[in-house]
Amino acid sequence: MKKRIGVLLSGAGVFDGSEIHETTLTLLYIDKYGGESVCFAPAGNLSVVDHLTKKETGEARNVLRESARIARGDILDISEADKTSLDAVILPGGFGAVKNLCDYALTGRNCTVIPEVKDLIISFINEKKPIGAMCIAPVVVAASLKDQNVHPVLTIGSDMSTADDIEFFGAKHKSVAVDEIVVDEENRMVSTPAYMLGPGIADIAKGIEKLVRFIIEW
Repeated sequence: MKKRIGVLLSGAGVFDGSEIHETTLTLLYIDKYGGESVCFAPAGNLSVVDHLTKKETGEARNVLRESARIARGDILDISEADKTSLDAVILPGGFGAVKNLCDYALTGRNCTVIPEVKDLIISFINEKKPIGAMCIAPVVVAASLKDQNVHPVLTIGSDMSTADDIEFFGAKHKSVAVDEIVVDEENRMVSTPAYMLGPGIADIAKGIEKLVRFIIEW
């Protein structure tokens, strides 16, 4: 029976949603290693960034609808996703992870994770189900667990300011190269730097493949 791997999205595009390369590679490797992807996202609003000028446009779009672009329409509202049917969950990066899943991009250490995402992370921890996170997404995991007496080992590569914030939330940070993963056996987590280090899609693919394969074999 195929392992059902949840993929938590936050929009479509590196500056205001899920990083498209990271998400596509995640979906590719889930399929390659015999898993089944189950995409879901929250239905809140996001502030749109023009990816050509890298400036906000003043528009507001729906996170779920934007995420549906990457998932080819096969996506659920996180509030409707059957979390009990999932064997694991993976969070791709992109600034949407820290804008639309939580508000870390705006408030830093004072951030709040949206309730549905926080509940998902905590329930997976409690049920010992694997969690994968890449790029900036480990911030979401660490912030979700800051009051839970859980101290995961995570990586965002080597960005020390973000690493310091992750440790402020109670997690432990480990610096690694882009093609490496950090495995937290106790908390059943795997993380990789992806585009926190880059520099290109071939580079990030190595770490993402390792992460997905480890999650599925776990």
